[in-house]
Formats: sequence, C-alpha cells, structure tokens
Amino acid sequence: MITISCLNTKTQKDYPFGTSIMEIAKEENVKLPYPILGALVNNKVRDLTYRIHKPSQIDFFDITSLYGNAMYCRSLYFLLFKAVKDILPGVKLRILHSISSGKYCALDGLEGGVTEEVARTLESRMMELVKMNLPFRREELPTKEALEEYRNHGMDEKEKMFRHRSRIYTSIYRLDDCINYYYGFLLPSTGYLTSFKLEKYESGLLLKAPSRAHPEKINATRMLPKLFSVYKEYKDWASRFGVPYVMDLNDKVLDGSIAELIHLTEANLERNFARIADNIAARKKVKMVLICGPSSSGKTTSCKRLSVQLELLGYKPVQISVDDFFVERDETPRDKNGDLDFEALEAIDLELFNRTLLGLAEGKEMPLPTFDFPSGSKKWEGKTIKMEENSILVVEGIHCLNPRLTASVPDEAKYKIYVSALTSISIDSQNPIPTSDNRLIRRIVRDHKYRGYSALDTLKRWQSVRNGEVRNIFPYQENADDMINTALIYELGILKPYAVPVLNEVPETVPEYAEACRLLKFLSYFEPIIEKNIPGVSIIREFVGGSNFHY
Repeated sequence: MITISCLNTKTQKDYPFGTSIMEIAKEENVKLPYPILGALVNNKVRDLTYRIHKPSQIDFFDITSLYGNAMYCRSLYFLLFKAVKDILPGVKLRILHSISSGKYCALDGLEGGVTEEVARTLESRMMELVKMNLPFRREELPTKEALEEYRNHGMDEKEKMFRHRSRIYTSIYRLDDCINYYYGFLLPSTGYLTSFKLEKYESGLLLKAPSRAHPEKINATRMLPKLFSVYKEYKDWASRFGVPYVMDLNDKVLDGSIAELIHLTEANLERNFARIADNIAARKKVKMVLICGPSSSGKTTSCKRLSVQLELLGYKPVQISVDDFFVERDETPRDKNGDLDFEALEAIDLELFNRTLLGLAEGKEMPLPTFDFPSGSKKWEGKTIKMEENSILVVEGIHCLNPRLTASVPDEAKYKIYVSALTSISIDSQNPIPTSDNRLIRRIVRDHKYRGYSALDTLKRWQSVRNGEVRNIFPYQENADDMINTALIYELGILKPYAVPVLNEVPETVPEYAEACRLLKFLSYFEPIIEKNIPGVSIIREFVGGSNFHY
C-alpha cells in the first residue's frame, strides 16, 4: 500500500500500488468548480491516467489552472488534427500562434482556401468526435519504433525532431486512427472537450478554447490586423530562411551555419529600426516616441537602437524610462489578492511624469529621478534633461500606449510603437511556442543575473505580471503606429545554458516546481548556441550581458 495525501480534501489514505489518480479523485470525492483534468503529483504535472508508485502528495486541478487549461488546448489541437484528416484528406494542419484569445491555424494544400463553410464543417466534425468520447491514448515506445510509426504516417518532422533528442523512449499519442506528439499531457478523452469554437480568421482558422478566468464562455474575437501582420511577416521570414521549426535551428547549430542565421536575424531587426526612424522623420510634428511592450520584450534595447537610427537622421534623442517614475513603495496600489501591483498605471506618479513632460516642452531643464527598486523610492541624484531644437523624446514603459500616461501631450506630437517578442519558431507544425514562454525565460535569466532573484522568485511573480499585461498593455496594442518583433529566432539556444542551472535550483517542495520542470523539458528541444557571434547591440544582450549599451 502507498500513502497518498490529497491537498484538495486535506486527507491522507493508503492506496494499492498502481492506482490511477482518476480513481483516487473519485474515492476522495474531490470537488472542483469545473471537471478535474489532471493533478500535480509531488508538484509534477500528471494526467488522470497516471498510476501511483510511491508516496505522493496530490493536488487536483481543473481548467482554471495553468496546467489544466494547457491540457485542454493541446487536446483541442489533436481534435482539430483528427477532423482535418477525416474531412480534408491530404491537407496539412499547422497551428501557428496565439491571437485574439485563440490559436491561429493554417490549412496547407486546401484548394480554394479557407472559407466559412470549411470552418463550420470542421467544427461540426469536431463536435461529433466529442460526442463519441474517443480516448486520447499515450504510449511510450522505444525511440526506433516510435520513429518508424511517425514515418509510416508521413510525419517526417516528428522523426527528425526526436532523432535530435536522443532519448531511449519516445511518446506517441493516438486518437482513433491518428497519431501525433504534443509537448505536454492531454485529457483522457474527447468527451472532456465540451466547449470550443472554430471560425475563419484572416486567411486561416481561429481555434478558441474557454478562458481560465471564465471557463463557461468563449471570449469574443477581435480583429488585430497590425499584430497579425507582424506575426505573418516573421513566420514567412522563418520559412524563407529554412528555420520554421526547432529541428531546423538545431541543424544549423550542428552543421556550423548558425553564425550566418544570427547575422541575418540581427540585420532584419536593424532594418525595422531604420524603417521606423524614417517613418518618424516623415511626420514633422512628432516630438515624442513612445515604446510600449510587455515584460522582457526588449523595450530598453529597442529604445537605444531606435535612438541610434534617429540620431543618424539628425535628431538628438533624449531617453526616459517610465520605471523611474514609480510612486513610493508605500503608495503602490494593491491587487485583489492584496499584493503590490507594480503593473497598474496607478503605480506610476502620473502627476510628476506629466509635469516633467510639460517642462521639457517649454524648453526647461528638468530634474530626472532614478527609481531605486531595493528601497522602493525615487532618488534625486542631480540628473537633468533638456530638449533642444532638434531633440526628440524617446520614452519606454509598459503603459506607453495608454493615453492617460501622456494626457498632457497632443496626439500629433506622439509616435507610438508596440514591442514584443512574438516567437516565430515552433517546436513543429502541431506545437507552437507561446510568446510568453520566450519572455519568461528571458526574465528568469535577467532577474538572476542582474537583480539577484532566483528562478523561484520570478516564477512566483510571473502570473501577476501576466495579469497586468492583460489589463494594461494588450488592450492598447492596436493603437500603435508601428510594431516591432524583438524575438530572435536563435535566442532560446543562447538562453538555454543560462536558464537551465537556475531552473534546476527550484525545489521540489514548491508548486512552482511543476513550471520549472515544464520549462526544462521545453529547453531540452534546443541545442545550446555559443555567444561569440552575437553583436554587442543585440536585444539578447539585455538579458545575458555583454551589451554595448549602458542600462
């Protein structure tokens, strides 16, 4: 017998070796607001078919959990994959990226393109498969056998991916007559997928799952043409240079051609900074450039690189970080949980910020504070700034697209830029990489290297950061005059050697251990890349060090 502690019911009981956690949930009569989808077993994510083999602490979760929601979405991917195979044989499904609270998908080889009728037909087939309650079956096979299975099903990219990972065993998921691989666990069966929506979006499909905050509904779709255009541009760029998937990137590392890809990636980003500088110069009334973006999107380096391009055009850029205008720590607002909410607009001293802007507009020399994060207070150390006739103010901060931040400045005097790391590379055609993962790994590395925070500290704070982005940044992103994608197609290979040892320090005794394990598995797909070919002005230098810029 094995002793099991159930955190949901605060009970402890002995169970026979090999009991599934689904059976334990029934025996313990675990009740959650929504159906149980999986559990943390000793702080590792497990699906409901997992069988216990040692004393364990179990915490069951539903769709409101990060892990439950991810399981639900991955299972929807497979459901759509099956529907496409059934309805559109010979057409290839690619799940590309997040947009408008869903996943944007392409159907390659579909004659006539995606229509409303195609979306309705596929959605109808998905609903039929849900009613059939077909099992998602996970098998662990010797890698040689798994690779043969993938080859027999025409899934060459899977074969290539697992050949890189050099594992003894490889997993396969089965749904009826289909096989696939997903980065993470699935639900027990299609019957769990009772809520979803599939609709035509741009030239493809948008697959939508219930939100974590409100699982009883599907969020309304917003058309985001600017953001979609940037995603498409970079996905096309990655395909054009032969690196749509991680395995293609690994090939370039292993064959020694990664330096060329690094140079192309950096040159492409520099072209964008130059293009935007030209656009700013074309608007004669612009006196202020506002650079906004979520955490770890590379706003600071973007500010500095754009300033270089503006200087080439005859401007004298004056740089300001909104972070230096935080209110004093005891004035910082709190969120609904009572924690300090640094992402709220009210965490900024708006009166002081706008007073500084007005003074600069009037030609005055204005004092500039430096916010000291350890003490939670602004420091006045004699730093001043002044605008000259050919000066242009370049401001960066997470609230820069919110009109309230710069209410004292006329709209025609502002040029607004949205910056984010919109990851263009995918694990494979069925496993997109969330942009938030890219930014989280950047932040873990930077926080450890420059701020003295452990990976555990960063992981504990991350959900609050994400919630703040949803409230304070994403609603304004389409207000931007321009967008910059700062994701570097090679960067996760650079970040891996920094992130892995820090993530390995997260103890098994904390719930964040599950997220550390997930990120470690994710990074295992990447071959490490040495830094010698990374230029000193690269965005990635903001996180790993060695930048030519002073931060």
